[in-house]
Amino acid sequence: MTDIGQPVSAKNVSNWDGSADLIVVGMGVAGVCAALEAHRAGLDVLVIERASGGGGASATSEGIFYLGGGTALQRDCGYDDTPEEMFKFIRASTSTPDDENIRRFCDAGVAHFDWLEAQGVPFERRSFKGKAVSLRTGEGLLTTGNEKSWPFCEQAVPAPRGHQTKASPEQGGGAAAMLALLATFEREGIAAIYDSTVSALVVDDDGGVVGVRVRQGGKDLHFRAAIGTVLAAGSYNLNADMTRENLPIVSRHGIPLGIPSNDGAGILLGQSVGGVTLGMDGVIATASIYPPAQLIKGIIVNSLGQRFISEDVYHGRLANHIEHQPGQKAYLIVDSDIFAYPEVAHTLIDGWETVAEMEAGIGLPQGSLQATMDDYNRDMAQGEDRQFHKQAEWLKPLIAAPYAAFNISFDSSSYHYIALGGLRTNADGQVMGADAQPIAGLYAAGACAAHMPQAGKEYASGLSLGPGSFFARMAARHAAAAKTDAGTAAPVARQA
Repeated sequence: MTDIGQPVSAKNVSNWDGSADLIVVGMGVAGVCAALEAHRAGLDVLVIERASGGGGASATSEGIFYLGGGTALQRDCGYDDTPEEMFKFIRASTSTPDDENIRRFCDAGVAHFDWLEAQGVPFERRSFKGKAVSLRTGEGLLTTGNEKSWPFCEQAVPAPRGHQTKASPEQGGGAAAMLALLATFEREGIAAIYDSTVSALVVDDDGGVVGVRVRQGGKDLHFRAAIGTVLAAGSYNLNADMTRENLPIVSRHGIPLGIPSNDGAGILLGQSVGGVTLGMDGVIATASIYPPAQLIKGIIVNSLGQRFISEDVYHGRLANHIEHQPGQKAYLIVDSDIFAYPEVAHTLIDGWETVAEMEAGIGLPQGSLQATMDDYNRDMAQGEDRQFHKQAEWLKPLIAAPYAAFNISFDSSSYHYIALGGLRTNADGQVMGADAQPIAGLYAAGACAAHMPQAGKEYASGLSLGPGSFFARMAARHAAAAKTDAGTAAPVARQA
């Protein structure tokens, strides 16, 4: 784990071991996109990577970029979408305080998708119309959030916005995306050093960031950043102290997704110079009940035998609601018509001939599950879920005995999680200080910056890679403009 030191005063740096206009810390999707954008805008760029090569946690992901507004992939698959409908959905479904960030991301979705394809990131012109967590069957477009779920389906026109990099059974989409981006990076000859850890930021007398201290081969080196530094060092999932403090439930029961270098170093570096954080208690946890999709026709109850959410929601929204149930307990109830084993290894409790026997077998309060099932089946007879408005394709009375129950509680199933909190940034990727003003010379992008979704109930798959890659480019673009404003003749970055 990186030991982050206090900021180093530039006056105490006797010798700079190198310099660049822009230093990028980290070489996942955000770091590479920032470097490419800055390089093409005329900046001298240096990327510093802890590992022996690029890719980061992005390469271990399924490669889903949440994008929309009418991308070429959406159009080619026969879907209409607009930036305004995308904005309405993200605004309605997330609690991020920064409307400008959402607006800029939605307005540029089409152009950003085109940019990714221009770098060689492959997207198959096929869509998946069912319910899936991710795919390894080649489809490039799928619905990955709560767009079709109530109440969001009434607040914005639903459209599939999960743009998944072409994957294969052997290789996830994240690896394919990073191979393409890194190949472009190498072709353009951008400077990078590896096996090198940024352990502190270097600041001037005014507190602006002007460089970094790097630990390499047992020695401390100092690199000057003439224009700025972009922190793109990943999340804090693998930092046990930070997860215990901010995510007490999932850190106790769950399994973090990521790589060992996701230890919060970027966040800690930003905080060391006064950067503020946002949404540090936000987390996307997942142990989906689907596939198979037929299980969505069941119901989910808590330890009181009561439903608490529509079963057709995105799996992260479901997990967030389970986290807030008594004891984080929940049970999936199915009948014989729809019985199947979830792909995720949820524990089958047992099977029973009657609801009363099932209620007792699970250990629910007497009469509670029977009342819930009676109310639900009464609604099903009318073709409507009056309590939680589950969509029509998932409605079915649960009357075909025998019945079965799966334990999907936090302490029973393997919930994998990703932290959503990080440094607060503006729409230009600048890190914000306690005075709500940007910290000079400091940017952040990717998972060390706060996500637009502030909690798992707000998340959609792709809202890490999509905004992470986009706002990394915005940070580079802002740095290029700063160099131009300083009169050093760097061209303004091309539009997305």
